[in-house]
Amino acid sequence: MKVTVSRKAHFNAAHRLYRKDWTDEKNSLIFGKCSNPNFHGHNYELIVSVTGNIDKETGYVIDIKTLKDIIKEKIEDAFDHKNLNVEVLEFKNLNPTAENIAVVIYDKIKSELKPELELEITLFETPRNFVSYSGE
Repeated sequence: MKVTVSRKAHFNAAHRLYRKDWTDEKNSLIFGKCSNPNFHGHNYELIVSVTGNIDKETGYVIDIKTLKDIIKEKIEDAFDHKNLNVEVLEFKNLNPTAENIAVVIYDKIKSELKPELELEITLFETPRNFVSYSGE
């Protein structure tokens, strides 16, 4: 029987949506105020959901403390109070859209999980704007 376990987390980060190969005018036209050259920030809410079979010995799909520690180390410590474009290696050449951030988070967490566990990332950029990603 498969069950989904979820853990909520939070981080605050700044970013600028833009492409280096476009002019400031084109970036502004496509990304609007999110292309501010001085950056802007969000209070991101993150929901990490792990789906799998319940272990007969422990009764867990995954130990929630283990999941908490993975999220803290791989995401919160890496992204919280950072400028994603400037301070986070994964975004040096990747536009830090909510979609791309969710995929990066997925990859960082998935590599820490047992292969048989499924993962879904839901990232709220604002209370009304969010994305979900569960792999290809």
